[in-house]
Amino acid sequence: MPPPAPAPATLSFLRALVASLARSGRPADALRAFRDMLARGVPPDHFILPPVLRSCALTGSSALAASAHALSLKIGAQENLFVASALVLCYSGLSNLPDARRLFDGMRERDAVLWTSMLSAYAQGEHPESALRFFQGMVAAGVQLDAVVMVSLLLACGQIGWRRHGRSVHACCIRRLPGMPLSLGNALVDTYVKCGEFAFAERVFAGMPRRDVISWSALILGHGLNGRYDVALRLFDDMAAEGVKPNSVTFLGALSACAHSGMVDKAYAIFEGMKQHGVKPELKHYSCMADALGRDGRVVAAVKLIEEMPFEPDEAMLGGVLAACRVHGEMEAAVRISKKLMGMSPSKSGYFMSLANIYSDAGRYSDAERIRCLMKEVKVDKLPGYSSVEFDRPQAPIILLLCPLFPKEKMVQVFRVCAISLVRIHNFHLLSFES
Repeated sequence: MPPPAPAPATLSFLRALVASLARSGRPADALRAFRDMLARGVPPDHFILPPVLRSCALTGSSALAASAHALSLKIGAQENLFVASALVLCYSGLSNLPDARRLFDGMRERDAVLWTSMLSAYAQGEHPESALRFFQGMVAAGVQLDAVVMVSLLLACGQIGWRRHGRSVHACCIRRLPGMPLSLGNALVDTYVKCGEFAFAERVFAGMPRRDVISWSALILGHGLNGRYDVALRLFDDMAAEGVKPNSVTFLGALSACAHSGMVDKAYAIFEGMKQHGVKPELKHYSCMADALGRDGRVVAAVKLIEEMPFEPDEAMLGGVLAACRVHGEMEAAVRISKKLMGMSPSKSGYFMSLANIYSDAGRYSDAERIRCLMKEVKVDKLPGYSSVEFDRPQAPIILLLCPLFPKEKMVQVFRVCAISLVRIHNFHLLSFES
């Protein structure tokens, strides 16, 4: 005999429990409750699948996402627009944009939510060019443009630094969305900062009817990362004076400002202040502290910080300290850091060359030659450097890569192709490349 069907009250309770756990930031518990629901014979429906799919993305569970997708097909829920949007966002959250796009393209009906979900997937997945192309399709399809669409579009503009596109989106927001929503104001500040348009960012910030910690943090981090340490630290103090509680990003901006300005003692004070605000330091905060110490010549203290912190250092953190070792002639620390980096990425020539150059700077030429011979033994090739020049145009940028070790005849061919492209787009005069 088949098991008795669950009572309607039980169905409603279990579905509400899964949705509640997912909304309250407990995705693992939500998935456990969902498994329990299935074990009790409670059938899923199109109401329960969106929070389940969101929980799969948050926990990084591709296998469970595939199972939930299969369930949606089994019960015929994939054509439901809410389920389809949840599937698109789930796959994008799992860095599976091809499947997300296949789902989108396979839908017979698409509403604004589904279009916006796919646009957000491209923007949040750091595919800005795809996001901008997709947006053109949205406009052609007559999709209503709301604040959520504009936020995703601004995120894409900020990722590639297209200031002209950012200004166009801003103008569109003024025309279409009176009474700037907080999320849109924050996105505009963030985009202008990433494009280096600090005057525009501050103008938007000053004109916002309401500001939250995200507004302040975007401006502080932007100034801090771009060497405008005095402005970043002033904003940090102004934020505290207004009673806005800083978050992890706020502290990162303040620490970056201190690192760029050589204010190590101030950095220590801010770093210790994180505990008072209940913000647990992350690897990126320790990286800022190590950078500040290295720039100030306290390389030994930076190495000690790395060895005592509760995280494993990443390559960027160790690479910054290694550069400081060369500047300040810290041979012993350089050798220790280099060995760690070579162990993490044995095929990267830069770490071998850095250590060889440090030995050469110290007059230890035999040791430098030993490192270069080691590179040959382990078959690590020195990669040639290159420079890039970007010519902005309405459709897309043209990028020229200039490599000093590139064969001359190939370089001439590359320049010919680029020159012809520039002539067609900008009506430039074609110059001869014969030498």
